[in-house]
Amino acid sequence: MSLDASLIAKSRRRTELGLIVIGAFAVGGAYALASLGRTASLPANIGPFLGVIVALVLVAHLAVRRYARCADGLLLPVAGLLNGLGYVVIARLDHQLASRQAIWSCVGVAAFIATLMIVRRGRDLQRYRYTLLLVGIVLLMLPMSPLGRDINGARVWIALGPMSFQPGEIAKLCLVIFIASYLVSNRELLGMATWPKFRPFLPHPKYLGPLLAALAIGLAMLVVQNDFGQSLLIITLFIIMLWVGTGRGGYLFVGFIGFAAGMFAAVRSVPHVRQRFDVWLHPWATYDKIGGGYQIAQGAYALAWGGLAGTGLGLGSPGLIPEAQNDFIFAVIGEELGLAGTTIVLVAFLVLIGAGLRVATHASDRFDSLLAVGLTTLLGFQSFIIIAGVTRVLPLTGVALPFVSYGGSSVLASYILLALLVRVSDESTSRDHGARRERAMAAA
Repeated sequence: MSLDASLIAKSRRRTELGLIVIGAFAVGGAYALASLGRTASLPANIGPFLGVIVALVLVAHLAVRRYARCADGLLLPVAGLLNGLGYVVIARLDHQLASRQAIWSCVGVAAFIATLMIVRRGRDLQRYRYTLLLVGIVLLMLPMSPLGRDINGARVWIALGPMSFQPGEIAKLCLVIFIASYLVSNRELLGMATWPKFRPFLPHPKYLGPLLAALAIGLAMLVVQNDFGQSLLIITLFIIMLWVGTGRGGYLFVGFIGFAAGMFAAVRSVPHVRQRFDVWLHPWATYDKIGGGYQIAQGAYALAWGGLAGTGLGLGSPGLIPEAQNDFIFAVIGEELGLAGTTIVLVAFLVLIGAGLRVATHASDRFDSLLAVGLTTLLGFQSFIIIAGVTRVLPLTGVALPFVSYGGSSVLASYILLALLVRVSDESTSRDHGARRERAMAAA
């Protein structure tokens, strides 16, 4: 490592450590306030809780210091802050769920460290693109097997003994790697308009075939599994990466027109999707019906009741919102921390998205750049569609808010995603400064 890169690595790791300590104290303070709001006394385990929070993120920090010294210093602290805030809200709702979330957070950090140890260069993943595509498709289809479980009308879970898992969360990461690798290998061919012959505006179908097959899988998920959220997320991911990878804006237009047509057909023909749209448009008209607008209406009341500063941690009524720890954890934050709290969450996600796009911009390798774009799109758009569903900008999708919502599969996938971004950031910074050093020596 060059001297300049070493200095940058030390500066970034010091910044990361300082932000982690600040975030840990913020989470510890929130935990204490939530207990004061419920019982008017400090929790007896505030010391051990703060120690575990600090230790967990410090272990991840030490792994970054050891395996990705030049990585961006904002990624891990912001993710840790979101994870900690989500845990505080879940603990305020249900201590048993909080215990499970703590275990999954430990598993997520372990997966973060393992990913950094195993994936030493991002571009090594290119060699496994078709293997990862196959793994992704199998994981997406796994809920249709006898292991699958139907929850709230969507069949996206599998049961493993007493535990349930959502394999689609991991499948999305496999698909991101496949798309990035495929676009790097076929960028020129996908960027040329050669079909149809009488008026070419698209590349030949044989080059679009694998991507169109993946899009078809996304639409199949909508119809077969009644999973509107994951379908929207996967199709948007493909369209955005295809646009960025080829530089052809026509893919945006054709992709979203095609998706809108497919969605219109689904609303007309798939009862579950039609019900979602009816509830979105008329939540109060369906307030007292099974599967109606009760959840959305209660979320709207919670956000309104929170006002600017909120009712205070532990002083709201989140028990009135069904599935508050999953789909509507953002509404709980809005009620108890108000507009200020929801703004903090939004700014934290914007910082993560901005850091991810900065990693993509500075990446010197084409695959690393597209991988960072895909991972950031996945993180940002998943956050957007669940927050938009809670606030009625979009129909409610049921996807998890990354790092914040309750759910082991979401936490695990989010930390693996974070580790891949950290790896790309470290590799790009090291390579960039190594190239600068070589140019300086050559000039001398």
